[in-house]
Formats: sequence, C-alpha cells, structure tokens
Amino acid sequence: MFETMKSLGTISRAEFLLPNLGSLIMGLAWGAIPSTSIGELVVMIILSFAIINLSSAIGAQANTLSDRELDSKDERKKQLGEAVNSFGPRRLKKVLIVEFALTLILVSIFMLIQQKPILIILWMVGICLGCAYSLPPIRLKSRNWLAPISLILVLAVFPVLFAYYTFTTEMNSFFLVSLIGLALIVYGVIVPTEIRDYFGDKAMGIETMTVRLGLPKASFLGIVLLTAGTILTATAFFLEWAYEQHSLLSVFLLAIPVAVIFVLRKFKKLYSL
Repeated sequence: MFETMKSLGTISRAEFLLPNLGSLIMGLAWGAIPSTSIGELVVMIILSFAIINLSSAIGAQANTLSDRELDSKDERKKQLGEAVNSFGPRRLKKVLIVEFALTLILVSIFMLIQQKPILIILWMVGICLGCAYSLPPIRLKSRNWLAPISLILVLAVFPVLFAYYTFTTEMNSFFLVSLIGLALIVYGVIVPTEIRDYFGDKAMGIETMTVRLGLPKASFLGIVLLTAGTILTATAFFLEWAYEQHSLLSVFLLAIPVAVIFVLRKFKKLYSL
C-alpha cells in the first residue's frame, strides 16, 4: 500500500505543491477584501487550494503517463517511468477519471457556494488545456509556439485567476499587469528545464521553444523573460501597495528580488557554457 501511494505521489509530482501555494497566495493577496470574515476566508482558502492541487495532480499524471517512454530513457527522469510501471498505466487512467469527477463535483459545489460561474469556467478551460498539453492526439507540448503559450496559461494564468476570483468579483488593472509579469517569469523559469531536456526532446521530435531556438538563444530568452516579468510584477505590486495600502502585497515585494537573483545566477551559469 505504501509503495503504491509513493508511486502515485511521484507520478503526481508532489514537488509542485509549493508553486501551487504561490498561486493561491497571489490570488489571496490581490483579491481578498477586509470585510471577509476569518471563518469564510479559511473555508475559501482550503477549498480553492484543494481544487488547484487536484487539478495540478491530474495534469501532472497525464503528462507523466504520456511521457513514460521518453522518461524511462532519461536518467534524471527515470523514476517517473518506473513509478508509472509500478502503479500500472491502466490503474492510473482509472485514477485520472475518478479524480476528474471528484474535482468537478468539488468545483461545482464551490461555485454554488460562491455564486460565481466564472470559477467552473476557468477550471474547465484550464483542466482541458492541461490535458491537451500532454495527451495525444493534440499534445500541444510538441507543437512549437503552442507549447509555451499553453504551458504559461496552465501553470500561471488559470490557477492565479481561479484563486483571485475566489476572493473577489472585480478586476484590478494592476493585477492584470502583475499577471502578465508572472506569466513571463514562469516561462523564464521553465526554460532551464527545457534546456535540461533539450537532447531528449530533440531525439523524440518534441519541438519545444528551446529545441527550435537552440541552447544559447533559449538561455538568453529566459533571462530576458525573467527580467521583464520581474519589472512588470514588481511595478504592479508597488503601485497597488502605494496607492491602495494593500499590505498583503508587501510580502511579494520582499520575495521577488530574492527569487529572481537566485534564478538569474542559475541562468548565468547556463549562458556562460
């Protein structure tokens, strides 16, 4: 039983838990209003975080299932293919169906409680796009420029929008600027993983942006995206914090430079190769 759950955790990419928490915190920081009671806020946080993580697990499982042959040939990802084989591909497909149904029920209940139809719309579009990214016959991850666009939407835009609309119904122009910046940052951070997978992807005919551009240009593009995204996000946070006295955003203002400096140092090593 323990080995089965361990395999499922590996397939579900449990390491994505912290990034998912980041989406929730960003949505909370931008969308929460002072009049919301503590009890209501706690319930919204728990439900939205559960939905975001279940959706993330579905997308990760679909990706691991579709890439198991490729992963088995890569020493750095070999454990993913082994986990799928240990758990069983057929069983994993059944788990995906059950998880999808449970998450759909949870989102529907949440939508009725919040009286916000946009929540289920965002979830449906996001989960379908996430599965289409990995699964044939669409498999967006192998379709050149559609790959980064779909990845940015799935990893950055839809989770944050879902969390944001959990706490509010109004759109904030500064929030939109920060969301665009976040989208650029997310793909800037993804570029090193594409660089890591460059030779495997190229051999399997998966034409990511990094495969198309080549390693030096892709590294430079990652630095540009990360820098531009940081400027947009930090500017939006600062303006909102300064004009609206939105105190929750001060946490992000402190975290952004630390994270960016860390990632840029990694990029410097890659680009100097």
